[in-house]
Amino acid sequence: MPSEYITILTSFARLFSKRIWKYGQILLIGAILTPGQRTVAAVLRIMGLDAEKNFQSYHRVLNRAQWSHLEASDLLLAWLVKTFVPAGPVFVGLDDTIERRRGAKIKAKGIYRDPVRSSHSHFVKASGLRWLSLMLLTPIPWAKRVWALPFLTALCPSERYYEKRMRGHKKLTDWARQMLYQAHRWLPGRPLVVLADASFAAIELLWHITQLPNPICMITRFRLDAALYCPAPPRKEGQKGRPRKKGARLPTLKQALDNPKTAWKKMTVPDWYGEGRREVEIVSDVAVWFHNGLPALPIRWVLIRDPKGVFDPQALLCTDLAIKPEQMVKWFVMRWRVEVTFHEVRTHLGVETQRQWSDLAIARTTPTLLGLFSLVTLLAHTHARHAKLPVRQAAWYTKPLPTFSDALAVVRQNLWQHMYFQPSHFQGNVRKIPAKALECLRNAVCYTA
Repeated sequence: MPSEYITILTSFARLFSKRIWKYGQILLIGAILTPGQRTVAAVLRIMGLDAEKNFQSYHRVLNRAQWSHLEASDLLLAWLVKTFVPAGPVFVGLDDTIERRRGAKIKAKGIYRDPVRSSHSHFVKASGLRWLSLMLLTPIPWAKRVWALPFLTALCPSERYYEKRMRGHKKLTDWARQMLYQAHRWLPGRPLVVLADASFAAIELLWHITQLPNPICMITRFRLDAALYCPAPPRKEGQKGRPRKKGARLPTLKQALDNPKTAWKKMTVPDWYGEGRREVEIVSDVAVWFHNGLPALPIRWVLIRDPKGVFDPQALLCTDLAIKPEQMVKWFVMRWRVEVTFHEVRTHLGVETQRQWSDLAIARTTPTLLGLFSLVTLLAHTHARHAKLPVRQAAWYTKPLPTFSDALAVVRQNLWQHMYFQPSHFQGNVRKIPAKALECLRNAVCYTA
């Protein structure tokens, strides 16, 4: 393989024993080269190992071998930060997705709201596994846009799963808190900015991450009817009783939206969800978000409305009161790239096509395929340092900048060339292709579905 590829891939060898790594690297490279389903059988076929009698050894890498995908996430994040964000704040996207899986042996599955097919007026249920993923949001120089690169993914079982095991249900916000703590430990001293949707606008979660020695800044969508208060007044000398947590009640954001006296400020967002420049109107202030039984949380809120009335008014909150409202809006629109990554891994990396039934294999396979998105981006970046990434175009489709499909194609081309075609000999304009390599390519083309 190219020397840059070897440097990146072999850095993960220390996570495995020498015997397991021999099988693991074949599964890793085969998962990149395989089109269609990402099953172990498909990987073995693309690597020319369809006659391998000890095929069960490759399955055991996922369902039995001892290695930590948490350590793999740590190493992957270190590569991503070193390559794309060597200095400055680290932006992270946090979101969950549903992997549609059925079967009696898939124990952690549940029934959830399908966020893609559902709308405000139409509710669609989906049966499957719920995954929570942390993704590094960073500009990719050769793509000229922000990409969301997954580095840590956890399985969040349904409430029914915990009921059968006689233990308390672990909520999605509890998983999020643990994952953010882990990322905070992996990035000591680096400012961490987390962008999430309304599912994670929970007082308890936000309060915990602000109590760290180096607090995490989190920006989420905010509900318009939340109870907001003034900060607690200073305590008088000799005053008895418990300290106050909040001051006077403030109008809700819904009331501020309907108030004709609200002073709106115009701003231009450079890239509004991939639509280019867009003008919006905002109003912002600081307040204390409070609910009985929970700690008082100081926040900065921003109310956004569209002068043209195309989209409904929406609100954001930020746990760092020093962040300017304009900066909050510009940062938060980067979160849309998380949804793009979920779509790309389903389209190009075979998420939802794997067929593992073992609990351990299920817990490892999907995070590995999501991490493969980031790994392919790293490998393509080594190519972009020396040459411009080729962009696949057609007469009916003009694409000026490379996308993930182009990055994946470049990595596949380099792997095919160095693994099979490099030792070939030239005879004029004719290149001799090894018979085994030709058979693998023929199978890859003929059995793509």
